[in-house]
Amino acid sequence: MARTKIVATIGPGSAHSETIRRMLAAGMTVARVNFSHGDHAAHTKTVAMMREVARDEGKPLAILGDLQGPKLRLGHVKAGGMMLSPGDEIVLTPHPGQPAMIHLPHPDLIAAVQPGSRLVIGDGEVEFTVAEKRGDTLRAIVTVAGLLESRKGVNAPGTELPISCLSDKDREDLELICDLDFDYIALSFVRTAYDVEELRALMKNRPRQIPIIAKIEKSEAIENLMAIRDAADGMMVARGDLGIEMPPQELPLLQKRIIAVCNDVGKPVITATQMLQSMVEHPRPTRAEASDVANAILDGTDAVMLSGETATGKYPVEAVLMMKQIAEIMERAFPYDQWRRSHLMPHFEGDITEAISDASCTIAEEIGAAAIVSTTLSGWTAQQIARFRPRSPILAVSPSAHTQRRLSLVWGVETLLVPDFQDTDTMIQQTIQAVRESGLEPGQRVVITGGVPFGQSGHTNLIKVHTV
Repeated sequence: MARTKIVATIGPGSAHSETIRRMLAAGMTVARVNFSHGDHAAHTKTVAMMREVARDEGKPLAILGDLQGPKLRLGHVKAGGMMLSPGDEIVLTPHPGQPAMIHLPHPDLIAAVQPGSRLVIGDGEVEFTVAEKRGDTLRAIVTVAGLLESRKGVNAPGTELPISCLSDKDREDLELICDLDFDYIALSFVRTAYDVEELRALMKNRPRQIPIIAKIEKSEAIENLMAIRDAADGMMVARGDLGIEMPPQELPLLQKRIIAVCNDVGKPVITATQMLQSMVEHPRPTRAEASDVANAILDGTDAVMLSGETATGKYPVEAVLMMKQIAEIMERAFPYDQWRRSHLMPHFEGDITEAISDASCTIAEEIGAAAIVSTTLSGWTAQQIARFRPRSPILAVSPSAHTQRRLSLVWGVETLLVPDFQDTDTMIQQTIQAVRESGLEPGQRVVITGGVPFGQSGHTNLIKVHTV
């Protein structure tokens, strides 16, 4: 099986029990629910269906809720749209129904932009440069010509907007996400660590804090990347809007940088947007798309993501299978030795879990271990082991179904669910029994990590070499 995890967006093209079943068999490990589409009743039904299918198939499936964020859109444009030419002058106003003006119902955006600011419409089909502000209206010059249509998204690259990245809709959606016990939340349009902290504060009175994936798609996020990484539980390289905010020719290096900073601390990172876009309509990807997925895997991404390919595409199962097959080939060629050398830290600043994780990978390589087994409550040690990309498979043994599902996003980790244990001896016994039942052959050796005394999450301090 592939060690790179596969996130698939669920939509009209895939929200059927038999399709979900086939996607799980093909390699899907995380299902993304996009709150930019659908209503709460539909999402509730879909989540229940997916969990039932995953339970029937005996496979863990993490569910990721992707918040829409404060999407800025044009208002009404005349029927059929407006065909604009380079150099045309237009006037944008927050007031609807103004003749010869284009409705932009976002006064905060109008107040924030200045002469010289760029306004990008849709995915870059049309672009304006602000020439003049007149009160609460903007006079702009068309710099990229095209058809201007109603409700198209608006981006203002380089302009800091004085608005929260959590809209009123996001707050309502968050309530549903918490009620349905999602496994991850993706936060759109993150600009600073404060955005992540604001979302986390909204969950403080909930029984559980759902891990937050910060979507990196704003230029301000690149400037504050390290602080955002430290505040979040993981990141997504959201290349769609990031490719509008930043020059597209810079995206490959930005992608590598975002992946690398997450790898450095063992936090999961997802590479997303148009990875196999042609499979929305066709049963095979282009060569460039296959190379795109392959390079993200070689860069060290934990997961690759499908959006329209599985949400609305004609070939959702085939798209998942194609990603898995690319991953399996790339993982055979993955530079494990080079990765270990380049990611070894000179010291761990007293962090025992990090030191144990590194040592377990070293021992596994030296003895040719069939697996590294992490006995874990929270999954943190398994994440830290995965950070070093060991050649040996990683088996996480946990009594927590929540941990099992969450590790479905972490590179290389397969989780074995065991009964709850109350002491260290039982922990070791159940871990060894789970290893025996996982399919390893008698005589094979495994490296086991755990915590003594048992019950303190994040306090791994034990290594044991065990012969099956």
